[in-house]
Amino acid sequence: MNNRNIFCCSASALAVMSMAAGAHAQSRAGETPQSNSISRSDDQTVSTLPGQEIVVTGIRESLARAAEIKRDSPQVVDSIVAEDIGKFPDPTTAGALQRVPGVQVAVGANNEITGVRVRGLDDITTTLDGREIFSATGRGFAFQDLPAAALARVDVIKTSTADLIEGGIASTINLQLNKPFNFNKPTIVATARGNYENNADKINPQASLLATDSWETGIGKIGVLVNASYAYFDYDRSITFDGLRRSLDTGPFNVPGAIAPLNFGAVNTYGQYDRPEVNGSIQWQATPELQVYVDGLFTGYESDHQTSFLATPFFVGGTTVSNIVTNPDQCFDTPVAPNGFYPTQDQFDNGQYTTQNLCKLESATFDNVPLNSSTQSFRDRNYNYLGAFGLKYDSDATHIDFDIAYQKSTGRHEAFIVDVGKRITVNLQTDVNGAGVAEQPGNPAGDPEGWAFWHGLAQTFNKSNGDMWQGRFDITRDLDDELGILQKFQFGARFSRRAALFQEAVVNTPAPGGDFATPVAGNAPDGFMVPVPGVPRVNDGADGYGPDPDYLRSDDGRDLIRALYGTQLGNPAYQPEREFDAKEKTYAVYTQLGYAFDIGGPVKADGLIGGRVVNTERSISGAGVVNGVAVPVDANRSDTKWLPNASLRVQFGGGLQARATYSRTMRRPNFGDLNPGLNYVVSTNPNVINSGSAGNPDLRPQVSDSYDATLEYYWNGGFAAVAGFYRTIEDRVVGDPQRETIDGQEYNINRPRNIGSVKLKGVEVSGQTFFNFLPGALSGLGVFGNFTYIDSKIGGDDPLAGYPLLGVSKYNFNSGLLYDHSGISGRLVYTYRSKYAEGNSTGTNTLRPDPVVLSYVRSGGRLDFSVGYDITKAIRVDVGGTNILHNKYKSYYAVPWLPIDYRDDGTTYTVGLRVKI
Repeated sequence: MNNRNIFCCSASALAVMSMAAGAHAQSRAGETPQSNSISRSDDQTVSTLPGQEIVVTGIRESLARAAEIKRDSPQVVDSIVAEDIGKFPDPTTAGALQRVPGVQVAVGANNEITGVRVRGLDDITTTLDGREIFSATGRGFAFQDLPAAALARVDVIKTSTADLIEGGIASTINLQLNKPFNFNKPTIVATARGNYENNADKINPQASLLATDSWETGIGKIGVLVNASYAYFDYDRSITFDGLRRSLDTGPFNVPGAIAPLNFGAVNTYGQYDRPEVNGSIQWQATPELQVYVDGLFTGYESDHQTSFLATPFFVGGTTVSNIVTNPDQCFDTPVAPNGFYPTQDQFDNGQYTTQNLCKLESATFDNVPLNSSTQSFRDRNYNYLGAFGLKYDSDATHIDFDIAYQKSTGRHEAFIVDVGKRITVNLQTDVNGAGVAEQPGNPAGDPEGWAFWHGLAQTFNKSNGDMWQGRFDITRDLDDELGILQKFQFGARFSRRAALFQEAVVNTPAPGGDFATPVAGNAPDGFMVPVPGVPRVNDGADGYGPDPDYLRSDDGRDLIRALYGTQLGNPAYQPEREFDAKEKTYAVYTQLGYAFDIGGPVKADGLIGGRVVNTERSISGAGVVNGVAVPVDANRSDTKWLPNASLRVQFGGGLQARATYSRTMRRPNFGDLNPGLNYVVSTNPNVINSGSAGNPDLRPQVSDSYDATLEYYWNGGFAAVAGFYRTIEDRVVGDPQRETIDGQEYNINRPRNIGSVKLKGVEVSGQTFFNFLPGALSGLGVFGNFTYIDSKIGGDDPLAGYPLLGVSKYNFNSGLLYDHSGISGRLVYTYRSKYAEGNSTGTNTLRPDPVVLSYVRSGGRLDFSVGYDITKAIRVDVGGTNILHNKYKSYYAVPWLPIDYRDDGTTYTVGLRVKI
């Protein structure tokens, strides 16, 4: 879709909304956000006083409540409200977030929606009921770790105020769980769902149960709520890839004028995972003014999965090439080192390169190619625990909140990888509809005979432990009228103590006797080679053979392979050079004034002015490798930041209002980026460059100044809004691989760095409405849509200066049809994201037309739907589907005719039953 079509679609959607608005604008004339109501199909009303939680039912009320939150909030906010208890608009939290204006997502390896970005940035502070929450040793939270069935509401807060926890340069996303006092009678809600994923071709269960009740006792009202959910998923995601580019004018081919992939691979990531979750809350209204509460949460992720590679590296001795076809219209000039790769800086300095005009290799036949069948068996276990205690005091003019919480987050990852191989023939086409296609005559990959051990045994074992104590105190005082425009005064303080420990062992052991020296037959037990699923773009999807991943996950199987490779039995010990231990304390104090005044007639203004002072004290220890010996390294840092904010909202009457805001926010570096150590590993695969990573304890916090302006128009249950934003970020942190020579070996070492100033600007247009003026059942029709334009640019003298930020799509939109009437509700939603730069390969050895080479993901969109019917007031059934048009992920290097990955994102269909009593 071209840019013109994008703008036309967005403009058309808003034009429809504006016409609908004209029919309803009078119903909102003269209303103020302090006294709003949402119309319901049964002519009842639901109060939406600020801060009051409610239980809504239906798409119409859910969207109307979200519009009210957006209208009344002191920040620029977009919200998602559950359509009913345990019924979020999408199956996952991240899936629902992709509908929010300015939010972009990606698809993870296990086919879950993940990688949430807000206005192009992933520097998000996630809070759970206002408390900071994180995953393992990271700063952020993996949204897929909290099932959507547990949520009552999500707020995407795009501008900062002094009372918000610092850290969200992109946004603060607040996840809200159900609480017992939100219900006015005993309630039990049970849901059961079957999910069918087309790639895995299996139906999996998902279920949740919520129970809550409140009692009037001699010591006040007490409410209890328990909510539990469980989901199990099988998944299968196939990928083909073209490797780094290299000149064919080198051994073993010596064919001038062509640029070819280093290798071509078929990858299938498949397996299963489950997600248990339990949350609970106890509320006690001790007096009319004082409430005491205790909250708890547990989430888990458990997965046994595997990746099966059937890859063919071409630049290997003994391989020959024929039937070469190049494209003379797709060529570029590039420096080439003697080994056929892009030169190192030393080779540039010493003139050890030639400039070649290389054209795209369209197709060729490679004979006597090693076929690498690699099984990567994985086991992952991630758990989050959170407990909290707090008090809320509300009198006529004074509001006090006190909350103390403890969170622990753990992660365990095991990878055990064995490669086997044999020699074959490959007919390769490098670019068919954006990716390569290969034929291996006779499908030798599907023959269990003739395999030998190749490359080596790779073992990775790591664990991540993170925990945090946090406490905060907030007081709001409503001011007397005699103070004029000043309406309230806020003061608060917060303390947190964070710890993060990461430990890892990485051991690579060459194949026994060398490559192809040891056959599988006779050296591995019977059944060691098992069928592995094929990939559609290789041999038309025919299955291959590879080492048994379940055997490689077993203790006995691992030790048998270790003995064969001559390495130590048992799991390897954690290595000091791959460890970091971080301790961090933060202290924050803020003050904020709320003001309001009449401008004249119906026109009113209000806003906030405040500031937050944050001090961070941190120590982190690791180890660097010097002459092969791990040497301890410690780093300490303390910094203080002043974060001011100011906002103005003008209400013109009749549902029209405008905002202008300024805020300064900050983001602390990730603990892994601060690790002072250096670690690296020598690859046993000659077609994979040695790699490593190093932290940078001198990284400075990122600081952003943000300016936002909006124009918003609201009517009964609908709205249309335009928002403009401009943001500068100082000391932006990026990390990308750079080639370094250590002990005579070349490595790609990934080091993070501050790159100076980044500028980001954009426009968001959004709206929604139902056509209530239509007769009968047609009055249930509605539409919603949003469009976001984002432009980013890196400044300063960094090599990336002038390029956009990674992960930022310039154009994004959602458009959807809605229906809610007579017990039937549904939505059909299309979500589009334009191309974006995903990775920086400048430091690698791939050939390229320019010194800086970025990899890009092509434009793509997903169509989702859901339809539900209320059989009775207590029983509801629904069906749904995600990615029903089978969108594919496609990426490329620098220019579109150098493809990299083609990923088959799955399509999921669901059928659900929900009972509420």
